[in-house]
Amino acid sequence: MFSPFLSEQVRLAEAGPAWHGAALAENLDGIDAAQAASRPVPEAHSIWEIVLHLTGWTREVARRLQGGRPGQPVEGDWPAVGRVSEEAWGRTRAALSEAHSGLADAVGRFPESRWTEQVGGERDAPLGTGVSYAAMVAGLAQHAAYHGGQIGLLRKALRL
Repeated sequence: MFSPFLSEQVRLAEAGPAWHGAALAENLDGIDAAQAASRPVPEAHSIWEIVLHLTGWTREVARRLQGGRPGQPVEGDWPAVGRVSEEAWGRTRAALSEAHSGLADAVGRFPESRWTEQVGGERDAPLGTGVSYAAMVAGLAQHAAYHGGQIGLLRKALRL
């Protein structure tokens, strides 16, 4: 019951079509490495940083569904971009897509009987604990929509 719906929501958040507008992949189309690394809004994250952040949290949620204890993403909450090149940007975009695909697959394999179980202990919103597994995955899709909106605004600031 939960698995097919949540798996589809994860896929739609990244590849679309999303009900709210452009999905992540659609928002990232036509953005080159220099644009992705730029900061058209002072003191805001770059598009590239947002993509790395999304990738890390998507992988973290998949890891939890596979039995991992809740924690921060392995790469950290906001990983550094590193060397800016078209090749590196391509790898970053591919990693985002692969993370969403991997999470969708993990959701499809997750036992239906466990969706209402609680993730971790006490409620910790930044860590995403103290909610059900179903709420965690739904929250991840909401997280993608939130940051997708930020990417859309950064595109406008870049005049794309």
